[in-house]
Amino acid sequence: MNKYLLSAFLLLVLACSSTPHDVQESNRLPKIYPDYIDVTIPVGIAPLNFAIADPQVTTVDVVVRGAHGGKLHANGKDADFNIKEWHQLLTQNKGADLYVEVCAERDGRWTRYRDFRIHVSNQPLDEWGLTYRLIPPSYAMYSKMGIYQRDLSNFEETPLIVNTAIPNQCVNCHTPNQTNPDQYVFHVRGEHGATVIRRNGKIELLKAKNELLGGSMVYPYWHPKGRFCAFSTNKTLQMFHAAAKSKRIEVYDSESDIFVYDTQRHSILRDTLLMRKEWAENTPVFSPDGKWLYFITARRQNYPADYNKERYSLCRVAFDSMSGRFGTQVDTLINARTMGKSVTWPRPSYDGRYLLYTQIDYGYFSVWHPESDLWILNLKTMQTYPLTAANSKRTESLHAWTKNSKWFLFTSRRDDGLYTRIYLSSIDRQGRATKPFMLPQRHPKEYYRLLLYSYNTPDFTLRPVDSDAFKLQHDIESEHRISTQINQ
Repeated sequence: MNKYLLSAFLLLVLACSSTPHDVQESNRLPKIYPDYIDVTIPVGIAPLNFAIADPQVTTVDVVVRGAHGGKLHANGKDADFNIKEWHQLLTQNKGADLYVEVCAERDGRWTRYRDFRIHVSNQPLDEWGLTYRLIPPSYAMYSKMGIYQRDLSNFEETPLIVNTAIPNQCVNCHTPNQTNPDQYVFHVRGEHGATVIRRNGKIELLKAKNELLGGSMVYPYWHPKGRFCAFSTNKTLQMFHAAAKSKRIEVYDSESDIFVYDTQRHSILRDTLLMRKEWAENTPVFSPDGKWLYFITARRQNYPADYNKERYSLCRVAFDSMSGRFGTQVDTLINARTMGKSVTWPRPSYDGRYLLYTQIDYGYFSVWHPESDLWILNLKTMQTYPLTAANSKRTESLHAWTKNSKWFLFTSRRDDGLYTRIYLSSIDRQGRATKPFMLPQRHPKEYYRLLLYSYNTPDFTLRPVDSDAFKLQHDIESEHRISTQINQ
C-alpha cells in the first residue's frame, strides 16, 4: 500500500475509534444493562455483554481483569467480549473474582466509574443449554410462538418447533425428564391438538383429551425412572381486572384434578385422594427418588366472584412405581389456611435437599401476580423462607433446577414490568440464593428492547435436543393419535 494511503487509512481508523482520554474519575458504580454488578456466574456461561443504561452514552470502554490473571478489553457502543477469550478468563479464574473497569463517553467527555466484581463460582453448571417457549403478548389468539433451545456457552438459539409451520396451533410446556433431552413432553392445542411424548428414541402423539378425565393433560412432570408422567387436568378460564392498576388478568380453574400417565400401557392412573370434588388439585411433581408425588390443592370457591379467596396448600402423597399405586394418606407440608398465602409451582431439587416454590396472595397462576416471590422449603428441616436475593418488586415465577441442583433459573418481569425474562442464580451452602443474572445476549440492550415476546416455561437441557422439525410437523398435521384409557 502506498505510504500516503496507509497514513490516510490510519488517520481514518483513529478518527472513527474512541479511546478514553482526559478521563474524569467517579466514585459511583456504573449503571449498566443488564445489571451484572456483583453477580455469581458459572464457568462456561456466555459472555456477560452489557451496555450503559444512559442512552446519551456513545462509547463504552471496558477492561476485565481476573484475580488469578488474564485480561479482556472491549470498546464500542456496548461491552462485546470475545467468546473464546471470555471462556479462557473464566476457566483461569474459577472460584475467584473478576474486576470490571468501566469508562463511558458522553457528549465527548469520558468518565471512569468505580470498579465492580463478578464472582466465578466453583460450582459447575453441567448443562448444555436451555429450552423455552417464546410467546407474544396475547390473551386469546395463538399468533406466532415457538419452542426454542439455546446454547448457554454462546448466543446461539435454534427453533425446535414454531407454530407458523403448523398454522393456528398453540405449542407449549416443553418438559424434559430431569434435563434429559431424550425424554420430553409438550402440548399442541388447536385443530390438530395432541400431547407429544418422546421416550426411548420414539415420539408418540396422544389424543389431546380423554372425555372421562373432563379436560386436557396439563402441567406435566416426569417420574425419574421415565415410565410415568404426572399431569393435572384443568378447565382453565381467564378474566380481566377493570380497576387494579398492577394486575391485568387473572387465570383460574373451574375444575382441576391430578393423575399419572403410564407410558408403557397408555393408561391413566387415578386416585380419589387426588380427584376430590370440593378441592382443586394442581401442578404435580415427583420427588427425585420417585417415592413421593408433590402437588398443590385448594378448596374450590364460587368462581369468578370469590377468585381471590382461593389459596393453595403444598401436599404430598406416596407413589409406588412398581405397582403404580398411590399411598393412602396425604401430608400437608405448607398449610395455606394458617399461612394466609397461596403456594404454586413446586419444584424439588434433584439432590432431594430443597423444594423451590412460588408464593402469591391467592390463586396459582403466578405469572400475572406482581407480588409473586420465590420461596424455598428445606426438605430436611422442613423450614421455609423467601429467596430474598433472587426476588424483586415484580413477578418471579416458572423456575427449574440444573441436574446437579447447584443452579436454578426463573422468569421475572423485573426488567420492564411487561415481559418475562430468564434469570439464573445459584444456591450457596446455607441455602441462600446468589444475586441472579439475566440470560446473556450478544447485544442485550438492543435485543431485549426489541424483543416483543416473553420467555415461558424454561428448563435446562443436558445436551441439545435432537428434533426433526419437518417430521414432527408432519406427524402433528396427521390424524394419527394414540388413545389413552382409564385404569380401573
